[in-house]
Amino acid sequence: MTDLGHRFTADSVGRALDLVGERWSLLILREAFFGVRRYGEFARTLSIPRPTLSARLKTLVDAGVLDRVDPVPEYRLTAAGRDLFGAVVTLMQWGDRHLAGPEGPPILLRHNDCGEIAETFVACGHCGGAIATDRVTPEPGPGFR
Repeated sequence: MTDLGHRFTADSVGRALDLVGERWSLLILREAFFGVRRYGEFARTLSIPRPTLSARLKTLVDAGVLDRVDPVPEYRLTAAGRDLFGAVVTLMQWGDRHLAGPEGPPILLRHNDCGEIAETFVACGHCGGAIATDRVTPEPGPGFR
């Protein structure tokens, strides 16, 4: 097996968590996915302290995850921000499966194309096969140091 000790210095998971791994950042993204655009709406729906909201929005804008659009400031997801949807939905469904109360999940996602409640899974973009810990082998990539 190849030594992958470098993953601790050139780790994409760590870099992503540095940006969006904090609770409020993920909750801001969740709200943005479901249509919240304005500062006041974020503050109301999340009950987030305003200085924290300002700081997190600035970080997400500076990182290119959200765009701030004027004249009435709105925060819109960029392509990079939209690419985080799968990660947030996967976290949501994990929480539904392992942490929800006996009444079940608080939010369901209905798939517009087929009309069914969506269940996500991680799949290979080439063959469509499920990706799981026993079905992949980590190997050095182009950023290997």
